Order: sequence, then structure tokens, then C-alpha cells
Amino acid sequence: MSALTIENIRKSYGPVETLKGIDIALDSGEFLVLLGSSGCGKSTLLNIIAGLVEPTSGAIRIGDTSVIGMHPKDRDIAMVFQSYALYPNLTVARNIGFGLEMRKVPAAEREAAVSEAARLLQIETLLERKPGQLSGGQRQRVAIGRALVRRPKIFLFDEPLSNLDAKLRMEMRTELKRLHQAMKTTVVYVTHDQIEAMTLATRIAVMRAGRIEQIGTPDAIYNRPATLYVATFVGAPPMNLFTARRQDTGMAIDGLETLLPLPPGAETIAVGKPLIAGIRPEALKIDGDGVALPVVVEVTELTGPEIIVTGRLGGQGILASAPPFSRLAPGDTLTLRAPLSAWHVFDPETEKRLG
Repeated sequence: MSALTIENIRKSYGPVETLKGIDIALDSGEFLVLLGSSGCGKSTLLNIIAGLVEPTSGAIRIGDTSVIGMHPKDRDIAMVFQSYALYPNLTVARNIGFGLEMRKVPAAEREAAVSEAARLLQIETLLERKPGQLSGGQRQRVAIGRALVRRPKIFLFDEPLSNLDAKLRMEMRTELKRLHQAMKTTVVYVTHDQIEAMTLATRIAVMRAGRIEQIGTPDAIYNRPATLYVATFVGAPPMNLFTARRQDTGMAIDGLETLLPLPPGAETIAVGKPLIAGIRPEALKIDGDGVALPVVVEVTELTGPEIIVTGRLGGQGILASAPPFSRLAPGDTLTLRAPLSAWHVFDPETEKRLG
């Protein structure tokens, strides 16, 4: 039995259809990330699961129970929002246990649940402080603790790390990962940050304009993107895409005289027809295998562990990564290579992956 089943969920606001038929089956203990840009429908879907918004049509089951029309408090879910929503006049301990207090849970049981949540989140020393005395990361831990003590069937997270700075976001990502591994909880997590999605998820659902473009493991999403949108949305720097054409014996990138071997999947395109060839920047190596690609350097950016090179390949823009000790200047020609297995091919009409 799935922990969460979403069947053909649609949501319309007048003539505007926000969700256009979403289907997901989530097993117990999975960490599903809904990933997409603003306006794609990911938060609307989360709110429908929570019961804060009713769908126009479709079905949602938690376990074997239909929750359409059920009040949020009866769904056995806990939600953590982008804003911490803590009570400023209450201590950390009372903030964490407030929901249990409202449900008339006995004091001893409540205190035990608060202590366990504080131990898991490593905030035992903060229990007598008030929110105004805490950092942003500590406040978010308290908000998560308030959800943890509920012991719900499903945790829902709505961009919980967006208000934190980069260092705290990285620390909290690790904390959430550790927590999920320890508790084996079922999580649905909304974000527009692909790094959060890749590091946290057991599966990612990439959303676009109210639909799911692709759902799969982080490895599958990254290494076998189903569409051009997924290929460019997931990955930093994003995948390079080149207009190209199928030839008898290979693939010709527009503006480049060198003919590349035909990648798997490209044989389905008729000879002479256009295609789009993709390659990840990190797959391009100075000392790699494959056909030599002459890249004219335009801009270099040292990030620390690597240099991001912006340049031109046959007149088309390209991004590549080079070792940090490389000596490169604008106008230099850099020879890069990539194995045939690293190339991706897409149909320019359907924007779908070939092969």
C-alpha cells in the first residue's frame, strides 16, 4: 500500500488551470521533492495534500483513506512552512509541544516527546529560550521539532530553507537528511532549489506549468533528463545545448566542421533532419576521450575547485569546467573532449529525449 496516492489531480481558478492532471504514488519512507520554478503548481499541490486547498477533481489517499473533503487536522499530516511561525512569547519547549498541549496530551508524554525532538534536532540547550534569542537556523529547527512531535504519517515541507543564508541552508540540508535517515519518515518537500532536490530526495518530481515533466531518482533526473526543460533546469551550470543535424555517419553541430559519432538514440532521426545535442559542462575534459572540440574562450570564472569557462563552439555558446590551475585568457582556444556516452540527444519538435 502506498503512503500517499495522488490520482489525476486538477485545480482550476476560473478559466486558469493550475494543475493539469498530477499522478504520484509515494511509498512509506520516501522523500519526494516537488521541484520547479515559481508558478509551476508545486505549492498548490502541497496545499491540496494538506487540505488547505480543495482540488477541482481527482483523488488523494493517505494510506488507504481518501482525504478529499477531510479537514487538515484529521489527515494525520504535519507541515513546516517557509516562515517559522513561532509564538514569540513562548519558550522553545512550549513552541515545540504547543500542538500536543492543545490536543490535551498528558504533560509527561508531552515532555518526553519534546525532549526526544530536541535531542534529534540537537537543540536541548535551547529549550528555555524564546524565539527572539535564536538564530534563523535554530528557529527553523524549532519549527521542524513542532512537526516531529506529532509523529504524523506524512511530513509536508514548503520551501523551509528559503529564508536562511547559504551556509545555514547547507547545514540544515544535512540535518534534514540525517533526520530522514534516522526516522524513516515519509516526506513531500517543495523547493525551486535544484541542489536541495538533488541532495535530499529519494525521488524528484520536476514540475512545469501544472504538469510533471519527469519523476525519478536524482541520478535518473540528472543523467537521463526526459525533456529539454529538465536538462536545463537541473544542473549548475546548466547543460549545454547545440543545434545539430543528423548525417549518414554521425552528428554535425551547426558551425562546427568536425563530425561527431552518432550518440545512442540519434539513429531514430532521419538523415538530414535537425536535432538538439546536449552535454554537461563537467563532462567536457581537457584530457578526456572523444572527438576534439575547439572552444574559443570568452570569460573565465574561478569558483575555487574549478574554473567555469564561457566560450564559443562553432559559433554557439558553451560552458565547460577546467582545473583551477588552468591558465586561460579571452581569445584562447581550448580543446575539450567528451565520451560518446556523455552526449544527450533531443527532438527539437517534441523537446523529448531520444533513446
